[in-house]
Amino acid sequence: MSDVHWHPFLGQWVVIAENRQDRPQLPKEWCPFCPGSGKVPETYEVHVYPNDFPALGPPGGCDVVLYSSDHHALPSDLPVERWSAIVDLWADRCREFESRGGVRYCTVFENQGEAVGVTMPHPHGQIYAFPFLPAYIEIELVNAAKAKGCIGCAVVAREGSAGGPLVIAENEAFTAFAPSFGRFPTEAHIAAKRHRVKLTDLEASERADLASLIRIMRRKYDRLYEAPMPLMMLVQQATHLRIEFLPMQRSETKLKYLASIESGCGTFLNDTRFEETASRLRSIVV
Repeated sequence: MSDVHWHPFLGQWVVIAENRQDRPQLPKEWCPFCPGSGKVPETYEVHVYPNDFPALGPPGGCDVVLYSSDHHALPSDLPVERWSAIVDLWADRCREFESRGGVRYCTVFENQGEAVGVTMPHPHGQIYAFPFLPAYIEIELVNAAKAKGCIGCAVVAREGSAGGPLVIAENEAFTAFAPSFGRFPTEAHIAAKRHRVKLTDLEASERADLASLIRIMRRKYDRLYEAPMPLMMLVQQATHLRIEFLPMQRSETKLKYLASIESGCGTFLNDTRFEETASRLRSIVV
């Protein structure tokens, strides 16, 4: 199992999870997420799978969310109805985790591509229920407490408003835009237009709108360089509900590496201009 240790210089928790050292690394002959493995149903569309190598022990938890039974499906290939089912499942699992005593925060995320460190190629995401506040979430809450109003609503009004130069796509409930403070190349966010904090705050129509924009953005990313974009997708639900897309490719042939300045100093060097990101992604027809 895992245990946590306090980093006295950074004032944050570090998780030691040595059990994860033995997890499969891109297995070729067998996949536990595929029908026939004995670990998942013989037929399914969306399925929650308990992580065989959890990073967090009780009272926290780690889920694997399987997007499809098709081992070779890309998230960008999934129909909007499948993304709706995924968003609904995210909300249901977060509600269940948050009802447990000792869970402080739920992170929904997905890693796509070997450049991000994916160990299982089957289309899936994950949910971590933390027994402590992750460092970035704690910083976000501190900054939110200093603001006069909701910082997320202010960002949406400034950078994600209808027809603005940073807007990539939008619908009634959500807007997708390239934030001026993006840390990663071609970074984009999907944010709620109304004040919503968590997935569990959303009405059914809002969840459907969120699923629609996720699908649009995933298709745009995979068409940007005509190949599946290595990226991280995170659902942030601390102050204002948003999906962050953090790509790890800065051009058709170059990857972004988090080297000394980013990893050691926490200062991100972005190789792209947010106006150009918005323009390029907005122009991709999906």
